[in-house]
Amino acid sequence: MVQKDAEQESEMRTEIQQMKKEQSSISMMDEFARYARLERKINKTTDKLKTHVQSRTAQQAKMKWVVNIVFYILQAILMVSLIWKYYSDPVTVVPSKWIAPVERLVAFPTGVAGGVGITCWLVVCNKVITLGLNAIS
Repeated sequence: MVQKDAEQESEMRTEIQQMKKEQSSISMMDEFARYARLERKINKTTDKLKTHVQSRTAQQAKMKWVVNIVFYILQAILMVSLIWKYYSDPVTVVPSKWIAPVERLVAFPTGVAGGVGITCWLVVCNKVITLGLNAIS
C-alpha cells in the first residue's frame, strides 16, 4: 500500500515537472491564456500532491502509534507474567551489607535476606536499557 502511494506521488511530481518545463517554454506575453491554464493545472496538481502526502503521513503516524501501543501492552503482559511466575524466587542473592539500606525493598516480593526480587530486577533492567538507548541516540 505504501509502495502504491509512493508511486502515485512520484508520478504526480514527474507530471508537475513536465508541466513546469512546458510552461517555461511558453511565452507569457504571446500565449497568456495557455500559460494561465497550465499554471492553474500545475497549482491543482500540486495541491492534490500535498493532500496526498498529508494523508499518507497521517496514516503512517497512526500506524506507528498503534504499533507502539501494542508493543507497550505486550511488554506489560510479559512483565506481569514474569512477576507472577517468579513471585517467591529471588533472581540472585547478594551479601546483605551490599544493599543494607534498601534490603527489604530490593528483596520484594521474595522476602529472602540479601535476595533481589523479580520486581526490582525488572525495574533496574528497564532503567539500564532506557539509559543505554538514550546514550546511543
